[in-house]
Amino acid sequence: MKPTPVFCKKEYQFLRELILKSKNDTNSKEAGLLSQELDRAIISEESIFDNSIIRINSHVTIKDVKANKQMKIQIVLPSLSDIKERKISVLAPLSVAIIGFKENDQVDWELPAGIKTLKIIEVNNTSVSNP
Repeated sequence: MKPTPVFCKKEYQFLRELILKSKNDTNSKEAGLLSQELDRAIISEESIFDNSIIRINSHVTIKDVKANKQMKIQIVLPSLSDIKERKISVLAPLSVAIIGFKENDQVDWELPAGIKTLKIIEVNNTSVSNP
């Protein structure tokens, strides 16, 4: 069974606004998919938000289960994305696949390279501030 994503209220509202701004953008497909994930999400108050949940600015270690490969990335705003620094836009397919999920969750998602099973190994939110 697919886990349900969780977002704090502020980030949920911020992502909704970002999606509206991205409708005519090159990321419109991913924005639509992110919108679908937000539609089924659980919204939490900031004060009780689980620190192991992926959000904007999270540093994340994920594993491609089938390929048995791990990668470390940071989820960032589109304007801050830099693939060389492993900073991935929140509207990129990989980010849309994992944002709102937490350590030890496993998600199946269609990425440009095909359907992947991704396991979230570690989430570090020590430097996360609200967008």
